[in-house]
Amino acid sequence: MSVNNKPKRPQFTLLGRILLFLPAVLIIANLVLTLNSAPQMSRVPYSFFIEQVQDGDVARVSVGQDQIRYQLKEGAEQAEQTFATTPIFDLELPKLLESKGVEFAATPPPANRWFTTLLGWIIPPILFVAIFQFFSRRGGAGGPQGALSVTKNKAKVYVEGDDNKVTFDDVAGVDESKVELEEVVEFLQAPKRFNDIGAKIPKGVLLVGPPGTGKTLLAKAVAGEAGVSFFSISGSEFVELFVGSGAARVRDLFEQAKKKAPCIIFIDELDAIGKSRSGGNGMMGGNDEREQTLNQLLTEMDGFNAGDGTVIVLAATNRPETLDPALLRPGRFDRQVLVDRPDVSGRLAILDIYAQKVKLGDDVDLDAIATRTPGFAGADLANLVNEAALLAARRNSKTVQAEDFSEAIERVVAGLEKKSRVLNPKEKEIVAYHEVGHALVGATMSSSDKVEKISIVPRGMAALGYTLQVPTEDRFLLNEDELRGQIATLLGGRAAEEVIFGNITTGASNDLQRATDLAEQMVTSYGMSEVLGPLAYDKGQQNNFLGGGMSSRRMVSEQTANAIDKEVKGIVEEAHQKALDILKNNESLLKSISTQLLEKEVIEGEQLDHWLKQAGSKQEESHVDSEALAS
Repeated sequence: MSVNNKPKRPQFTLLGRILLFLPAVLIIANLVLTLNSAPQMSRVPYSFFIEQVQDGDVARVSVGQDQIRYQLKEGAEQAEQTFATTPIFDLELPKLLESKGVEFAATPPPANRWFTTLLGWIIPPILFVAIFQFFSRRGGAGGPQGALSVTKNKAKVYVEGDDNKVTFDDVAGVDESKVELEEVVEFLQAPKRFNDIGAKIPKGVLLVGPPGTGKTLLAKAVAGEAGVSFFSISGSEFVELFVGSGAARVRDLFEQAKKKAPCIIFIDELDAIGKSRSGGNGMMGGNDEREQTLNQLLTEMDGFNAGDGTVIVLAATNRPETLDPALLRPGRFDRQVLVDRPDVSGRLAILDIYAQKVKLGDDVDLDAIATRTPGFAGADLANLVNEAALLAARRNSKTVQAEDFSEAIERVVAGLEKKSRVLNPKEKEIVAYHEVGHALVGATMSSSDKVEKISIVPRGMAALGYTLQVPTEDRFLLNEDELRGQIATLLGGRAAEEVIFGNITTGASNDLQRATDLAEQMVTSYGMSEVLGPLAYDKGQQNNFLGGGMSSRRMVSEQTANAIDKEVKGIVEEAHQKALDILKNNESLLKSISTQLLEKEVIEGEQLDHWLKQAGSKQEESHVDSEALAS
C-alpha cells in the first residue's frame, strides 16, 4: 500500500488574512473619503448652461476637459449650489463668458492624494505575496517552514506489509539477474554480517536492458524480499523549470530515505538526469539545471554510509552508453546487472505466471507459444496474454483458446487486420505471388526458421500480405550462408513478380531496405567480405538497447567507400539471382500455391508444410541434376 501524505487544506495566519483583505479595505476607504469630500452638484444640459450665461445669471465658471462647473450670482435662486454640465467643443464659449463679465478659469489637475500613492505602490506587492503564499501552502508537502512544493521530491513510498507485495516468485525469465540481486537482499537483511568482516555494502546497482524486460519489477521484488521501504521516482521528476529544484529534491529524497533506513531508492530512467557532462552542450563550463541535479546526486551517493543506515540505490536505464562516467565508477553504482530479453525457457516461465490470471482452454500449448515468440520481452508476453483474453471475450468464449493466441501473436507482429482495405483482383494476385515467393525461397534456405503461415489479408499500416516465419530454436549466432539466405528470402517476393508478371511493383520497398541493411552489416560490421577483409567500417554502439537503425560508417577513403558499395551490391544481386533460380525451378508450384492462396486468403498448418516440402525436394533434385550434368 502506497503511503500518500496528502497536504492539508491551507490554513491562513492572521497576517495572511490581513494581507488578503487589506487591499479591499484601502479601496473602500478611498471611495468613502472621495465621496465625502466631493461637493454637492446638480447636472444640467449644456444648452441650459449657455442660456443662463446669456441671461447674465452665471457668476463664475470652472472649465475642465471632461466637465464644466459653475455657480450663479448672488440673489439668484440656488446661488450657493454648484452646477455641472458636460462640455461641448465650442471655440466661442470664452468670448461669450468674457462679454457677459463671467469669471472663468480652467480646472486645476486633481491633487495627488496619499491614498492613490499608497494603492499604486503597496497593493501590487501585497497581492503578489498573498497569491504566492496561497499557492505555496496549497501545493506544499507540509514542510515545517512552509517550503515551496517545487523543492519536495515526488517519490512514491511503499512500506513493509503492502498488500501488493512483489517478490522474486513474481519475476521470471531473468534468472541470472535475480541471482545478482539476491546478494542485495542479503545486504539489506543482515548488513552486520558483511560489516563485521570488513566488506562494504554496495551503494548502487544499475539495471540495464531493453524496454519491457522487467527492471522496475525486479527493483520492487528486491524491496519485497528484503521487507524494507521502497522509494520509487522517475529521473524526469527531479528537473523542472525552477532553478535548483532538482538538487533540492535529491537532498530531500535522501534525507527521507535515511530516516526509513534500511530501505531502497529506485530511480527509473536514470539517463534523464545522468547523461554525460562531456557531451558538449554548446558552451564550455555550462551549468544547467540537469547538471546541478546530477552533481547533487553524485554528492549524496558519496555522502551516506552505513552509519546513516543501509540505503541502497537501484536505478534503471535503457541507455547506459549515455551515462556520465562519474555515476558508473566504483563507490557509486558498484554493479551493473543486465536484464535482457528472455530465451525460450524464460518466455515459458513468464507465460506460466501471466496465464494463471486467465482461463486457458485445453488446446493451449504454452511451449508452442514460447517458441513462436522470439525476441518478446516480459511486457510483450503480458500484453500477448491480455490480447488473447480480449479476443476470447469478444467471441463470448468462456476460456482462452489456442486460436486466440495465434491471432494475438499475428496482431502484435503484423498489426491489426484491415478488413476495410479491399484490393482489386489484379493487386490481390500480385500480393499472392509476392508472398508465396517469400515462402518458397525461405523454405529452401538452410536456416532454423520455419514458414508457418501465408496470408494476403492486409494488416497494420502498409502490409498488404505477410509470410510468417518462426524459429524452431533460439539462435545467438548466424553464419554467412544463413545471412545470405535471409537476404534471398527477403528478395523472394520481388523475384516472384519478375518470374510471373515480367514486371515489378512498389510492394518490395521494405524488403529491399532490409536486404540492403543486412548486406551492409555483413560487409561493414561482420567482416564477411573477401575483398575488404576482417575489418569493421561502421561506428557500432555497444549496449544500444533502444536500437536506432543502421550505425554510421567511419571516415574512410573514397576507394574504400566504393569497395563497400560494390560488395554490398554484389551480395544483394547474388541473393536476388538465387531467388530467381529457385522460383524458376518451382514455377508450377508457385502458381499452384498462389491459386490456392487467392481462393482461401490464408494457408497454414499441414497443407502449407506439404506444399513447401515439394519445393525443397525439387530444389535438391535440380541441384543434383546440375551437378551430374557438370560432371
